[in-house]
Amino acid sequence: MRSAQIVGFLRHLRRHVKGKATLIWDGLNAHRSVETRRHIEKQSRWLRVVRLPAYAPELNPVEALWAWIKQGRLANIAERPVGELADRVRDGARQGRRRPRLLEGFLKKAGLSL
Repeated sequence: MRSAQIVGFLRHLRRHVKGKATLIWDGLNAHRSVETRRHIEKQSRWLRVVRLPAYAPELNPVEALWAWIKQGRLANIAERPVGELADRVRDGARQGRRRPRLLEGFLKKAGLSL
């Protein structure tokens, strides 16, 4: 990922998000570049950025989703082709999206809310 890709993503996001948004990300260099910071400063009316500490899985709701998928779709499986594992991960993510309360719980566990 480079800064231009980050800025492009944020422009794309703005076209699809009508209200305010909170972006949660890690310390990737492209997230902290001058170009990215300048763009984010111009978006302060609608965009809030929260940076995660270097390693804090308990604060990252995606980690909770990943743990849920591993305990369900990926539990107790023998070694399989990568494509089949990828299918199982995608299926698990789809199942999670159909359960908004579960996803809200992951956010709540991380100290976040909608």
